[in-house]
Amino acid sequence: MNFDCSTANRWVVKVGSSLITDVRLGIHVERVQSWARQISALKQQNVEIVLVSSGSIVEGMKRLGWERRPHEVHLLQVAAAVGQMGLVRTYEIAFEKHGYQTAQILLTNADLANRKRYLNARNTLRTLLEFEIVPVINENDTVTTEEIKFGDNDNLAGLVTNIVDAELLVILTDQKGMFESDPRVDPDAELIREAKSSDRRLDQAVGPGSQLGRGGMQTKLDAARRAARSGAATVIASGLEENQLQKIRDNQINGTLLYSPTGRIAAHKQWLAGRLKVAGTLHLDDGAVTALLERGSSLLPVGVRKVDGKFERGDLVVCVNPQSREIARGLINYDSAEARDILGCRTNRIEKILGYVRNHEMIHRNNLVIM
Repeated sequence: MNFDCSTANRWVVKVGSSLITDVRLGIHVERVQSWARQISALKQQNVEIVLVSSGSIVEGMKRLGWERRPHEVHLLQVAAAVGQMGLVRTYEIAFEKHGYQTAQILLTNADLANRKRYLNARNTLRTLLEFEIVPVINENDTVTTEEIKFGDNDNLAGLVTNIVDAELLVILTDQKGMFESDPRVDPDAELIREAKSSDRRLDQAVGPGSQLGRGGMQTKLDAARRAARSGAATVIASGLEENQLQKIRDNQINGTLLYSPTGRIAAHKQWLAGRLKVAGTLHLDDGAVTALLERGSSLLPVGVRKVDGKFERGDLVVCVNPQSREIARGLINYDSAEARDILGCRTNRIEKILGYVRNHEMIHRNNLVIM
């Protein structure tokens, strides 16, 4: 085993909609009570836990008597607002039985894209852990729009893992883990027991999500890769198995362990890597790709062949290789018009072209992270 779960003392545990809710029943109270009992037992073993939980929209649907998930954003927001009350109340009661307080944290992608708000969230979460309070985090579906359609709590859990410097991300799902092929189609599909999160062969194993949840195995793999940027391992396992969390603590993993292929990256670069919204794309030549990947260099204008998008100085852009695969991302020193003017030129010609020089680098290596 390439990761010892018994040594991980800070976890992020994510519970999905398909586990915690049912359109007819709403929240599965007994399951919540089981997870609260398991998490409380881990806390007695000096394990700090941050809980990321879906379920507000489905709980709201049940309370409102809706049998089908609506498509209209304003109706999804209404369901989330109504359901969040029941979700938090259920967790609060469950943890109170074991002597632990809970705290509700609602986040959006915008909170994590803004550096100041990101740091505020980080400080709040770390302080809650110091007070042995269990943070219960959900995406703020009552105010988000695009996030409801495209976001999911798997991605959020991966980002939270980076924020709190957790050593382990546990994604509890209604499947045993990640399989080599879809077990719903292939009855002989084999469970992937262990792999590097960066292994590109894993992409062949993912499939579509359930009707209730927004994520599928692809989003869980994406979350594992985000968690790996801070050196964290990820376990994808069934949330229905009895005492699953303690079994993971004891390295008795009946699921999939995805471990980080490299060590952790600096906190500033974790933030850069974790941001989901980018403003533009820089297409690099082979020489620039080699300089970034093998020499850890800054990105110079001479290595940029094409610029896509409209962005301002300081915006986040992605860098892709000649095959259009993302290899890096960073904060750019020029706006999109300037970048197009100086792409492909050497640094000693920037002033002649623009009439000034902001920086010699298109992206400085301190503001660039390899993906």
